[in-house]
Amino acid sequence: MAGAALATVTVGVILEDIPVSAVGGGALALLILLAVLGGKRRPAGEGPPAGRLALARIEDLRATGGESADVPVRFRLTVAPEPGDARPAYRVKTTQHINLADLPAYRPRGIAVVEYRPDKPWDVRIVTRPTPEWARRAEEAEIDSAPDSTLVSNPDVDEGSWCLLVLLAFLAGAVLVVLLFRGPLFTAEPDEDTPAKPPSSSSSSSSSSSSRTFSTSTTVSGPGTSLLAFGRMRATATDLETRVETTYVTEVTIEEHRMAVRGDSTRPPTGTLHLQSLPYELLPGLVREARTTLGVRDPESWRIDITPGTGAGEGPRVRVTVSGEEGTAHLDADATARITDRRAADGKG
Repeated sequence: MAGAALATVTVGVILEDIPVSAVGGGALALLILLAVLGGKRRPAGEGPPAGRLALARIEDLRATGGESADVPVRFRLTVAPEPGDARPAYRVKTTQHINLADLPAYRPRGIAVVEYRPDKPWDVRIVTRPTPEWARRAEEAEIDSAPDSTLVSNPDVDEGSWCLLVLLAFLAGAVLVVLLFRGPLFTAEPDEDTPAKPPSSSSSSSSSSSSRTFSTSTTVSGPGTSLLAFGRMRATATDLETRVETTYVTEVTIEEHRMAVRGDSTRPPTGTLHLQSLPYELLPGLVREARTTLGVRDPESWRIDITPGTGAGEGPRVRVTVSGEEGTAHLDADATARITDRRAADGKG
């Protein structure tokens, strides 16, 4: 029905037939209204049975949004059930909303406390506020990655078949409408006064390099496009992530309207940064701190440089640099936006 309604609107526009377009538009609006009302009607069922607590290794994570205080994050985990559970360690994919303030605590290869259901092992939820006992166990535990063959998913959800069915039904409705109007659509004669246009052509080129290093950047322009706007840094990082082969990079540089990343495939994971685990939501506050407390009265520019930590277990290092008539000043911070060093414009720390 949705395919037929949309095709009716399109056919009406092509034939300049207002009644046909109105019928298609009305049907499409009615379908949208029914879908909204149907989505709000959810049967009230009993809550799920109590789950069991376990430790899990974070294999990878990716934030899929950043417009609110709670960010949806897609996790890939290795869940290690307790010895009393006969089930061995297994992999699972889950999505959960994580508060911006808690996001830096979740990193690849880290250990988290999770709650799972033995009868439905794919139903896994990260416990953001574990008890002191479980928090201590998470800090001391070491969990090996489970093989990809152990990945579990909900057997009742076959997204591939459902998407194929929706696509076929949508096309069937559109084809039905086109066949009904095939006469007016395909018998119209071309306008002799309109000169024929040569076929257009497009070409694309690509280049490859044997170098093991890579870099890419993006620039945003226009009013209100500062990367200091809420959610803009994470959205830009997500866009850059699609241009590189790996999410592990060696340096991230952020300016007013530009973000750039660099990487080296020869670096071990411990000497790299994971793009989605960086605390982008905390960086604007560091910029404001640097622009107002380091002796630069009217800063002309600012820059953020993020690099991996130098020591074992040390998180990313953040340096915010501001420049003005008084000179250049900077402050250093860790991955939780805690300031570790200041260098004012007059050279005094």
